[in-house]
Amino acid sequence: MVAEPPKTTPLTETCRALGGRMIDFAGWLLPVQFSSVLEEHQAVRTAAGLFDVSHMGEIEVRGPGALALVQRLTCNDAGQIPSGRAQYSVLTNDTGGVVDDVIVYRRGAAELLLVVNASNTAKDLAWIRDHADREVEVTDVSARWALLALQGPRASEILADLAATPPAALRPFAFAETTVAGVPGVVARTGYTGEDGFEIFCRPEAAADLFGRLIETGRSRGLRPCGLGSRDTLRLEAAMRLYGNDMDETTTLIEAGLESIVRFEKGEFIGRDALLRQRAAGPARRLVGFEMIDAGIARHGYRVMIDSVAAGTVTSGSPGPTVKKNIGLVYLPAVHAQTGSAIAVEIRGREARASVVPTPFYKRAR
Repeated sequence: MVAEPPKTTPLTETCRALGGRMIDFAGWLLPVQFSSVLEEHQAVRTAAGLFDVSHMGEIEVRGPGALALVQRLTCNDAGQIPSGRAQYSVLTNDTGGVVDDVIVYRRGAAELLLVVNASNTAKDLAWIRDHADREVEVTDVSARWALLALQGPRASEILADLAATPPAALRPFAFAETTVAGVPGVVARTGYTGEDGFEIFCRPEAAADLFGRLIETGRSRGLRPCGLGSRDTLRLEAAMRLYGNDMDETTTLIEAGLESIVRFEKGEFIGRDALLRQRAAGPARRLVGFEMIDAGIARHGYRVMIDSVAAGTVTSGSPGPTVKKNIGLVYLPAVHAQTGSAIAVEIRGREARASVVPTPFYKRAR
């Protein structure tokens, strides 16, 4: 069977023209880097970076029962989201596992938009539709949107030169329908890098011009186009979980360290009873951060050892350019998931010493 070619975004050719090194990521052709991962990482931490994230999926949930459906399917309390605000949440299964992590946008009394992981769009759409009744219309609207992520401490001032709505007026996880460089769309103060930043939804046919205008406007302020490589090192320093690596349907929210977004008090939702039981008993394992003591980079899939016995597998690992340490995440037995616990990572046949540390590894100054 011949493999299908990767999908392209409205910005694929723009990224290629800017020198992006393109790779197949989750079935999409996306830039892994333009200059170097280190330079792009540092640009986001010190100035700004612009990412094409148009591969992300968008699912619209509309109708009189829309809010009730999202409340039942997600762990956070969507009922507490005012119109014009967004919320990080998780679609849960019966065991408290992660169907997907999502951002829920409240667009009105009976309209919500869920931004989902690209590789999960079809699965999430089927999951939501399977639980919807006739009062709810569930639509994949991914093709309606291109999505740009402008991230970094200078993102607000760059966007201020082009946006009709002052970006400084948006609180974190707020959004506004506005224009940017004359292009109608939605600007949300969200992101996946550990920095302040914005995600800009626009029409696909307008995306290339908008990307170019942002690059032109921000160049003198240190803005760089950025790829998947720096996006991964940035999010790992901030200990933001990556679906498929750090969590999936077999890992519960409590094991994954996401209990802070579980609102048991809101009432019934899928997986609530299982999570309550696990919280009461205590999980057998927990996702923890670690930093390397010995030389070596802990990569995804490497075995983690305790007293030379396999105890887990690295879920995410890379150098941390800002923290200047090699870092990673791993599920460990709860008894060993304590700060200071000594572990080792098997790297090319040798055990390299590491230690469990608090997360996030990096937290920006407010």
